[in-house]
Amino acid sequence: MVTADRVIAASLMVFSAYLMWHATVLPIGWEGSSGPGGGAFPFWLSLVMLLASAGIFLRSFVSPPKDDKPFFDPEMIRSVVLVCVALLVTIGAMQYLGTYVALMGFLLWYLRIFGGHSWTLTASITLITPVFLFFFFEVTLKILLPKGVTEPFFLPLYAIFF
Repeated sequence: MVTADRVIAASLMVFSAYLMWHATVLPIGWEGSSGPGGGAFPFWLSLVMLLASAGIFLRSFVSPPKDDKPFFDPEMIRSVVLVCVALLVTIGAMQYLGTYVALMGFLLWYLRIFGGHSWTLTASITLITPVFLFFFFEVTLKILLPKGVTEPFFLPLYAIFF
């Protein structure tokens, strides 16, 4: 288990450094009145991932876990595969259904069917998350996300915010 922790943490540190290096192709600082540069979010999020991975890597030497359980068990592998397939379906559906509808479908599946959470929690997160992301990306940062067949529903919102 300790070896797996170290290998995965080291791999994530290398991947984070790679993402940070590629993010510097675009400006990573504040661009006057237009806001953060195109590489700012990828760079700083990759830096956070690098620091978190480094913390896990160092912790594996300072206080290694005492259990000898195998790193992968069949139930965990099944769960990871299911979520990866669902994410791939979501990404594939984004160009046709739009980002927000595909995301709502994923959240509905993940929270209610996969996670078994209550309908109240599922409905609130499934509805609030796309609304938040719309205002964050499209209204605040002016980054338009794919809408697919739902594009006509956004035209009144564009008239209000742009």
